[in-house]
Amino acid sequence: MRSALLALVLASALSACASLPPPTAELSAAQQAVSRADGADADQYAPQELAAARNALGQAQGAMSRGREDDARRLAASAAVDADLATAKSRDAVINAELTQRRAEIADLRRRLQTGDDR
Repeated sequence: MRSALLALVLASALSACASLPPPTAELSAAQQAVSRADGADADQYAPQELAAARNALGQAQGAMSRGREDDARRLAASAAVDADLATAKSRDAVINAELTQRRAEIADLRRRLQTGDDR
């Protein structure tokens, strides 16, 4: 009786581990991350990272359609990370460009103050 109970518990534990839900949430999160990167002009500021994200997302979708859910899950996570990196690099580039512009404006204002130019 005891060994039968142990076998039942072991079998239910193994079946619980093997029955992960399909990675639809991971694929959706990766798609959203790629969309955010697109919206942040990553194609201009981080094209390699965005291309890697799109490639990984396509591979994840392919793996999902072939029933390779573990691969799809891993590739979707990779796509999301690459897309988030592309978004961050793009935002960094935009912020640095704005900073450079503001510094140039400040330098111009200082020059005008020193020379008395009222333009």
